[in-house]
Amino acid sequence: MQLIDFFDKGAARDPARAFLVDDAGGRTYGQVQALSHRIVNALRRDGVAAGAKAAVYAPNATRAFECVIGIIRACCVWVPVNVRNLVGDTAFVLDNTDTELLFYSAEFADQAHELLRACPRIRRAICLDSAATGHVGFDAWLADTAERSEETPASRDDPITLFSSGGTTGRPKGVVMSHACWETMIAGTLALQPHAHPVHLVAAPMTHAAGGGALALLPMAATNVMLPAFDPVRVMEAIERHRVTHLFLPPTAVYRLLAHPDVRNYDYSSLRYFNYASAPMSPDKVREAIGVFGPVMMTAFGQSECGVNISFFSPQDHVDVLAAPDSRRLASCGRASPFARVAIMDEQGGLLAPGEHGEIVVRSNSVMRGYYKNPEETARAREHGWHHTGDIGYLDPEGWLYLVDRKRDMIISGGFNIFPSEIEKVVLAHPAVQDCSVVGVPDELWGEAIKAVVQLKPGGVFDAAEMEAFCRRSLGGYKVPKSFEVWPELPRSPVGKVLKREVRARFWQGQGRNI
Repeated sequence: MQLIDFFDKGAARDPARAFLVDDAGGRTYGQVQALSHRIVNALRRDGVAAGAKAAVYAPNATRAFECVIGIIRACCVWVPVNVRNLVGDTAFVLDNTDTELLFYSAEFADQAHELLRACPRIRRAICLDSAATGHVGFDAWLADTAERSEETPASRDDPITLFSSGGTTGRPKGVVMSHACWETMIAGTLALQPHAHPVHLVAAPMTHAAGGGALALLPMAATNVMLPAFDPVRVMEAIERHRVTHLFLPPTAVYRLLAHPDVRNYDYSSLRYFNYASAPMSPDKVREAIGVFGPVMMTAFGQSECGVNISFFSPQDHVDVLAAPDSRRLASCGRASPFARVAIMDEQGGLLAPGEHGEIVVRSNSVMRGYYKNPEETARAREHGWHHTGDIGYLDPEGWLYLVDRKRDMIISGGFNIFPSEIEKVVLAHPAVQDCSVVGVPDELWGEAIKAVVQLKPGGVFDAAEMEAFCRRSLGGYKVPKSFEVWPELPRSPVGKVLKREVRARFWQGQGRNI
């Protein structure tokens, strides 16, 4: 099947149901279906063939995601780009993926013109608004196009999306996902997050997991409520107003919700699946979130290269773990989903026994077809017949997966290998802490010394000696941070992840270390 077939299933199920809702209003499945056919006809009129790369440079909004559906129906390849990225970084992504077509919002017209100067392969630009920006407006571009288009034949292995690998360190790589990859991801969502009438809140960028979640919910005829950006109050209001059932936020955004003084003043009874995947979350914060939002928290292991729901930790699993005498399993990211195999591998390619730490490797039909025009990195990711995630973890005897840390984030201090996430979970349990990042910093004695950089909750009070004592109650002595710093705000990626690379860089400048 093609990815667009799943949208058409949703439209056939309920054409009058709202597909997209934003501050300007709503659009039904039937309306978006007709518009997507018009987009195909306009692209074919302009000579844009199947397989061409197309990007939408706009914040979360109805018109922007309508264009995504049109791109997918045309069997072009969607290249997601986030308006919060630096223009130079976005230009690299567009140029690296050979993008030919750019839809953009008028409020970002200046940046769009910069991109067009930097990316000569883009041969067509369309402004999503009627404002004069030097390019044809969307409505004029669609003039006189029919609401039905000829179906574009495609193989299940043809590319349909080109997301970027996690760009918190170094240059991102283009991740080639096919129709078959999306078919597997959608099957997983149907199996693991079923609901008769989903209402999905897109508060994180649609160019990342939140947009992928919207695509995964297509055959359930989900309504997608689009917020232009994450804002704690707007998220809380939207859940109550729109009776949201499905929501994804990275842990750092969840921490901001929990730190808000009004977080307990809204109605969250409609929620069924509150996904906090994308990074490890402190078990203490998970407990707090369940206390606030109800027994709806869930998580999974996944990444751009292998899709979502490689493992799954359901809301009911959370309830069961909290009811057990030992709740340490709350630190897990679940067991392998029905459509994936998960194992732990050593440096030589051998699979490790339960409890042994190594690289998390995956087999699934949702694994990418490769990195775009990068056969060396593709081969490296496929060594020994498994997809290599670059994450360190372990499996317990019952098959529960635990994410320890990224291989590149490991600290070597005094000869010990130390994973920052273990320390971060302890620091995050402190009632004054909203978020933190633990890094290794230069030290003549230890090689690297552990430093915890902390962002406090509003009104939080910090005392380094008290924090050290707090950490010593849960960590071995060699894992206790040697120093602490309080920053007003931790640096974050456009999708809300803490940029550990930038934190580390402030302490290693001029040291010659590859950060």
